[in-house]
Amino acid sequence: MRSLIVGTGSYAPEKIVTNADLEKMVETNDQWIVERTGIKRRRMAAPDQATSDLALQAATRALEQAKLDPKDVEMIVCGTVTPDYPFPSCATVLQGKLGNKKAFAFDVSAACAGSIYALGIADRFVCSGAVKNALVLGADTLTRLTDWTDRNTAILFGDGAGAMVLKPTDDPKRGLLTTRLHADGSHVSILLQPGGGSKDPISEKVVRERSHFVKMNGREVFKIAVRALEENCREVLAAEKLTPGDVTYVIAHQANKRILDATLQRLEIPATKCWMNLENYGNTSAASLPMTLD
Repeated sequence: MRSLIVGTGSYAPEKIVTNADLEKMVETNDQWIVERTGIKRRRMAAPDQATSDLALQAATRALEQAKLDPKDVEMIVCGTVTPDYPFPSCATVLQGKLGNKKAFAFDVSAACAGSIYALGIADRFVCSGAVKNALVLGADTLTRLTDWTDRNTAILFGDGAGAMVLKPTDDPKRGLLTTRLHADGSHVSILLQPGGGSKDPISEKVVRERSHFVKMNGREVFKIAVRALEENCREVLAAEKLTPGDVTYVIAHQANKRILDATLQRLEIPATKCWMNLENYGNTSAASLPMTLD
């Protein structure tokens, strides 16, 4: 038995922040941003919108496509690093908004990989027969963690949510095949939110030093991301006895066009096979992959 994605949905807030808007906030310009990232605009959640509000929109659309009543969902797992509250989980808040009483619900904190981790976990639950369906989400409001005075990170992030509904299938030609998840804790320092956790709780000092915002070493992230993406792609292809030449489409996390282009070049997969939407949405973290799939 495999799990099959039977519904997808996505949502991006209405407010658009263009590169021209950013030129008024930090020392940057449209050409510089586009050349280095491929991003032209991104979305920003309204002041009264939380991550669960974005997730609700995406989930509703995915459930409608899957023809699944929200009250019949048995599992909700959300990849996010920007939940409404430290606890309870965004998935639990979403469960309440869906009017669901049946599902168990929890978040997965894996930053931009959050929706892949969530998908891998839900896949195991569905394949084992533990649940008959699962609602998987990636949702983030990273503009809330963005330092708008930092030209290196202010240009990158946008808000959004994506959802996928999984059900079991016996069709040998369909369903999720191989999943490989990796992490490397030796690189924590190159991309993190240093303040606001148990190591350095919110305080006047944290706010003054702006350490509650995302900090990134872009050059190191680029090098490691390209290498890791290529290795992981080759790993899953080998597990299925496939080559890069067998690939029809690539659905990838939309972090940076240069990262995607470099990875595809190493794999010798034409860029035309990779759907890209980061021009309009920026890096939406865990939301990126399900939004792209939708």
